[in-house]
Amino acid sequence: MGTYVPDTREEQLELLKEAGLSSMDEMFSMVPDNVRLKEKLNLPDGMSEMEVLKEMEKTASKNTAFRSIFRGAGAYNHYIPSMVESVLSKETLQTAYTPYQAEISQGVLQSIFEYQTGICELTGMDVSNASVYDGATAAGEAVAMCRERKKNKAVVSEAVDPGVIETVRTYCYGNEMELVTVPAKDCRTDMDALKEALDDSTACVLIQHPNYYGNLEDAAKIGEAAHDVKAKFIMSVNPFSLGLIKSPAEYGADVAIGDGQPLGLPLAFGGPYLGFMASTDAMKRKLPGRIVGQTVDGEGKKGYVLTLQAREQHIRREKASSNICSNQALCALAVGVYLSSMGSEGLKQAASLSASKAHYMAGELSGLGFKVISDDFFNEFVTESDKDTAVILEALEEKGILGGLPLDKNRILWCCTEMNSKEDIDEAIEIIKEVC
Repeated sequence: MGTYVPDTREEQLELLKEAGLSSMDEMFSMVPDNVRLKEKLNLPDGMSEMEVLKEMEKTASKNTAFRSIFRGAGAYNHYIPSMVESVLSKETLQTAYTPYQAEISQGVLQSIFEYQTGICELTGMDVSNASVYDGATAAGEAVAMCRERKKNKAVVSEAVDPGVIETVRTYCYGNEMELVTVPAKDCRTDMDALKEALDDSTACVLIQHPNYYGNLEDAAKIGEAAHDVKAKFIMSVNPFSLGLIKSPAEYGADVAIGDGQPLGLPLAFGGPYLGFMASTDAMKRKLPGRIVGQTVDGEGKKGYVLTLQAREQHIRREKASSNICSNQALCALAVGVYLSSMGSEGLKQAASLSASKAHYMAGELSGLGFKVISDDFFNEFVTESDKDTAVILEALEEKGILGGLPLDKNRILWCCTEMNSKEDIDEAIEIIKEVC
């Protein structure tokens, strides 16, 4: 933290002398007198490092720290290799942000380039941008980039995360796009209702796969239906699942989006996260934000540059399809380091463990009389029973276990990751068995 310690009084006087000034008041003389603070602030005395640590521990003790977690719904408890925190804790990277004098920031540009490469390898898409704010923002931006003059309708499945749908709704309102939601049937997109919603004015179809309820959609058929009316097919995916299931490219997606949180970002009370976006080559010039590329300089040495950024976002804002001109550089670095440290086999193994543990837990709950809505899921699933969900979840909480997300009085959305051991699952099942 040495570089963040404020300068001393002696250093301040030296600065004033070098600038040819006699006092701090003279330095800030351009600030109008009526807005300047003249009296001392009533601030408490400073504290030592040890005192601050004790105060923070006292505050943190008010939090509930669960021993095991069986809840997902968009924020997942995955193992993060120590390498991720080690790299991110370097002072030179702590303030990583969008490089405005891009080519002198070769380290930042390379980290973004590696992140983009990882996202393309995961999704199978041709090109990735430098990341947007979160998964919901990525969905809104993806819908906006599909709009055309005669295609102004976005069709969105109600099996998409409700928070994402609301963000897309806000984007559509601002873009003057029509939003049509397609109902979910048995926790999956209703194909008949989807086909009825499609017409020549449809700009895009957005689904989530695995969807909000954890189920795998019939993504190939949905993509074909979208392309039949010349609409773009957008797939929102859990990137962690791509270690095990087909990529968006294999389903024929035009745009792949999602939240990168499962890839090396802690739960952290909801953020900061990052949204990833990748598309086919044909759609690359409509991607918001920026794209970092690799090239060579005049001497043939490898270098990194801002290859593409939409100039309308800066100088013709009324013509822009997006107002995003930044990126989550530090979070993107975390994702890049995570993917590098896990490797393809590591990610595949972790995804396989998550899926197998979820299916094991679903089987155990089914044995207790719970109805598992579907058996075609990745690592999240919905159960239904005549037992009040609040009673079940309270019993788990009393034992230090965070249960699934209550969908209503009788349905719960459960989640397992590689962090849940068989012993954790069996303990939860025993508690639920007692309750039931």
